[in-house]
Amino acid sequence: MQIFKKNPNIQFLKYKWIALALTLIIVVAGLINILAGKGLKLGVDFGEGTLIRVKFREPVSVSEIRKLLSEVGLGDSVIQETGKESREFQIRTMERRTTTQEQELESHQILADRVIQALQGEEDRQKLDQGLLDLNNIDRNSLTNLLRSIVPDEAENLANKIIDYRTLNGIISGWDELTKEPLNLSAEIVSQLQARTFLGKMTVLSRETVGPQVGKDLRKKATQAVVWSLIGMLVYIAFRFKGVEYGAAAIFTLTQDVLITLSIYSFTSREINLPIIAGLLTIVGFSINDTIVIFDRIRELRRTMRKESLENIMNLSLNLNLSRTLITSGTVFLTVLSLYIFGGQVINDFAFIMLIGTIEGVYSTIFLSCPVVLFWNQYFKKKKPKK
Repeated sequence: MQIFKKNPNIQFLKYKWIALALTLIIVVAGLINILAGKGLKLGVDFGEGTLIRVKFREPVSVSEIRKLLSEVGLGDSVIQETGKESREFQIRTMERRTTTQEQELESHQILADRVIQALQGEEDRQKLDQGLLDLNNIDRNSLTNLLRSIVPDEAENLANKIIDYRTLNGIISGWDELTKEPLNLSAEIVSQLQARTFLGKMTVLSRETVGPQVGKDLRKKATQAVVWSLIGMLVYIAFRFKGVEYGAAAIFTLTQDVLITLSIYSFTSREINLPIIAGLLTIVGFSINDTIVIFDRIRELRRTMRKESLENIMNLSLNLNLSRTLITSGTVFLTVLSLYIFGGQVINDFAFIMLIGTIEGVYSTIFLSCPVVLFWNQYFKKKKPKK
């Protein structure tokens, strides 16, 4: 499919030095920022610490949460709003200690308990001391045991329905929710629950703890995944096109895809975690797909246009595939943009790095992959002597 009225005739390789200079500037600036500046912030997957996601019954501000945590010595925790209406937050806390791995994990568990207790507030803690159970944090088994004293025959079924409802909505905001769809509890059962439980001001949606050794192993494996994917691409392309220059061009293009994406990402103060590594690997696969199509077209044209220079053949190949490149990349870009705008905070970082990678993939395919093959043929590839 063509998006132009006629085949374009853009001399892409005329801008190869500008493209290489721009790439160098971005990569150097990113590396300086990573090594000497703010650097890449490691998420809980690659660092160490405890990540807790909580939801409140009523809206609260980040400053209120920080004040509560400061009272227990955790005021430097990273707090990020992840939901709407200022009710859902993500809290990362870490305490640096020189201990064994087992002691470090235990320390993080204690920290998580301190965070939860601080956020519960004095009123909720008093109710817990009185023997009441928090319906917004009670586990399935404990709720089942409680309901057995109220409705023995339906205890397990009702407990599952209440826990599933709480999981779906994040938190139970009022007792009247229990009497409506889909729970439809009777007024008598709700009255019994009110006498033995209370609705806590917050609930814990998830809780993750990563020790120092686990974070180190994940960093190592993530780096290996990216490096081995690049090496695999090099071997495959060199074998398919029967020329090491194509493999070298692909590995250069993909490496700078990763470096430029990370460089730009490093200036946003966002965290690096496992979804971001998945995004980088997706960018590598997306970029190499378009590059292979261009290389394929160059190989075909070199067979039929033997008198043409390699540079002219490359420009023609890029122009012939320009519509395909822009349509494919544009479709992916719009999809990822929708995720970035409407996907919510959890997937926002992944969508953001995919936005960068999609644009970078088009740029590298058009302006960087072919110049490397051209340079290789001009300066490294020796011509075979004629017999």
